[in-house]
Amino acid sequence: MERELKVTVARHAGYCFGVRDAVAAAFDSARQSSSVYMLGHIVHNEQVVDRLAHAGVKVVGSLDEVGADGPLLLRAHGTTVEVQEQIRSRGLQVIDMTCPLVHQIHDEVKLLAAEGRRIIIIGDHGHDEVVGIASQVEKALVVSSPAEADQLPKLRRIGVVSQSTQSLENVQAVLSRLLLKCVDLRFINTICFPTKQNQTEIIDLAQGNDVVVIVGSFTSANTKRLTQIAGGLNPRSHQVETAAGLQPEWFDGARSVGVSAGASTPDYLIEDVVRAIEAL
Repeated sequence: MERELKVTVARHAGYCFGVRDAVAAAFDSARQSSSVYMLGHIVHNEQVVDRLAHAGVKVVGSLDEVGADGPLLLRAHGTTVEVQEQIRSRGLQVIDMTCPLVHQIHDEVKLLAAEGRRIIIIGDHGHDEVVGIASQVEKALVVSSPAEADQLPKLRRIGVVSQSTQSLENVQAVLSRLLLKCVDLRFINTICFPTKQNQTEIIDLAQGNDVVVIVGSFTSANTKRLTQIAGGLNPRSHQVETAAGLQPEWFDGARSVGVSAGASTPDYLIEDVVRAIEAL
């Protein structure tokens, strides 16, 4: 008798509103201008970047590569203060697609610094968003784990924010260590609402299904975090970039599969993966 495989897709899987708006603006710009430049990848998804390249959007690694024949797109993760100043000094035409929630974090760290607090950012070292946040104030510290928090010196007054896609579990663990390091701590919870939704849903999927599949780039921090959360609850959790990454043996004996995706994963990739699973 043929076994039926039930596939459940997380309600908020895929693009968050900030990424969706940024990608839509990039395609619109490509239709309106013969040359469109993008400083770095607008989102962490190779398939999306490839589609934009085919539409005529040119990825550049430096402002020196930006011509005067088209606009410069600023990515959803935000841009450093130094780059913003260089853009203004050159008089470049800019379409700023920084996520509004990332802009909000920039404002929060400046307010905390104005209170005389040393800024600590709970986030991934070198991540585009974290680098942009740190540039807003002087001498910001980035802490990625409780172990790193343990290495900090004693600080009297600190202001703490987090990368918007951090897991609540890691933020809570780091905060518990920071409390031992200071007298006066003020924390602003800057984990964005779409991230909270996705992380809540992935917990339910991991606990309620035989197999979990997370769709998204391995360069995407929020996608990797979903995979880590799912893997901690269900050992049959797997991440793929596209349907081509699915392995049939993952589903041996399974009757239910939960599917989610990172915030930079377009709908068509999720749909491709679901169709491929259903076809097993």
